[in-house]
Amino acid sequence: MTTSSPEHAPGRSAGQAVPTPPGHARRWLILGVICLAQLTVLLDNTVLNVAIPSLTRELDASTADIQWMINAYSLVQSGLLLSAGNAADRYGRKKMLIVGLVLFGAGSLVAGLAQSSGQLIAARAGMGVGGALLLTTTLAVVMQIFTPEEQPKAIGIWSAVNSLGFAAGPLVGGVVLNHFWWGAIFLINLPVVALALAAVTACVPESKNRQGDRPDLVGAVLSTIGMGSLVYAIISGPEHGWTSPRVVATAATAATVLGLFAFWESRVPHPMLDLGFFRNRRFTGAVGGLVLITFGMGGALFLLTQYLQFVLGYGPLEAGLRTAPMAMTVVALNFTGVGTRWAARMGTPLSIAVGMTLMAGGLVSIATLTEHGYAGTLLGLVLIGTGTAIGSPVMAHAVMSSVPREKAGVGAGINGTLAEFGTGLGVAVLGAVLNARFAALVPVAATSLPVALAAAGSDGERVRITDAFSAGLETSLLVGAVAVLLGGLIAAALLRRADRAESREKA
Repeated sequence: MTTSSPEHAPGRSAGQAVPTPPGHARRWLILGVICLAQLTVLLDNTVLNVAIPSLTRELDASTADIQWMINAYSLVQSGLLLSAGNAADRYGRKKMLIVGLVLFGAGSLVAGLAQSSGQLIAARAGMGVGGALLLTTTLAVVMQIFTPEEQPKAIGIWSAVNSLGFAAGPLVGGVVLNHFWWGAIFLINLPVVALALAAVTACVPESKNRQGDRPDLVGAVLSTIGMGSLVYAIISGPEHGWTSPRVVATAATAATVLGLFAFWESRVPHPMLDLGFFRNRRFTGAVGGLVLITFGMGGALFLLTQYLQFVLGYGPLEAGLRTAPMAMTVVALNFTGVGTRWAARMGTPLSIAVGMTLMAGGLVSIATLTEHGYAGTLLGLVLIGTGTAIGSPVMAHAVMSSVPREKAGVGAGINGTLAEFGTGLGVAVLGAVLNARFAALVPVAATSLPVALAAAGSDGERVRITDAFSAGLETSLLVGAVAVLLGGLIAAALLRRADRAESREKA
């Protein structure tokens, strides 16, 4: 079955009623299938972190090797999201979902059997290609098979799976490493991929843009190079210094190439990314808020894992368990439909404002209640989870509903690209804030808390160093809270204006 987009079909006059496309008969089963594929990709965003000691020992990996093992996956995935979404729209979303699963599975096999750091880095890059195809096609398929009325609930479940994947990565990695060697964290993907392939082949309908726009190969190359360079500059900034030649040159390359990409897309007859999307108030409000929200949340939650391990003294598995309440709250509220019902009563702008206010409050709770140990952190995680359950699906739906259905893959690519960009920037900037405050309070510290603690000469000095790290963490979390709150308020205000403008046009 191949679906098209009747509401955007050529030749329809403005005065004609637009029929609502019917939902697919097996849409909820299909949602479960694509969420399974999505979960596999999301687990690999965090699962490798717990294996770092094993990789260092067994592959004789250097610090640079470890960084590339982690970053190769996200770097390739981020750079290809727009191109992957465009390919899904043009060549078929089911087809690209299958290709993504095959590439991801092949990369997992090579990674699990790797005998050197170079082989593992290459395998992780290959997994990133598959991951880009999966992340864009799953959300695009959701927009095709559900009616507009059901889309918020479906996206809520899709969003809950995102949160579950984020939290479960360290847990799965810790459990596997307690019983097997490090390669098993990749090989466990294979049966899941095989099951997902069979289910996708049997259940998921094919859908693509029947208009058949010619492929924008130049745009695909420029977007991949530009976004890849931008993400690499953000990743490299904290390590090499924001003014280092490497970071400055990479950032300049990103700015130049992305500028060329925008120029090309404004001139080519069939652009990969229609810049006219940004003239849509609803789209602009949603993507602007998305960047600020992921900036605050991504960076703050990255720092939280350090706090749990370095300050409260939990191991990787224990730290993963103690971040789980956030994901469990999201899963509970969205899988039961409670979050969707709350959002429906409040409307999109208010839902985003309330959700992001709760998330910001959670970050403030974690930052200011550190003296109470894990209790303040637990309260903060529940608040963040509640805010995420209310606000994030609404934000994703606002982005996707602003894009024509035949461009759903590109819409998912934009959503994923901006989320990756915001998260990476948040990790870099909030990490820099933490390090600057830490260095100011402990001038003799080397470059990190573990190094400073190892060099400490007394218990009193260790306490002072830990307190300095906590103070830096508090500052960073508060900065993240401001970014989340600001992002929510900006998005809510812009979406409110868009609603009013649409109401006036209908009147």
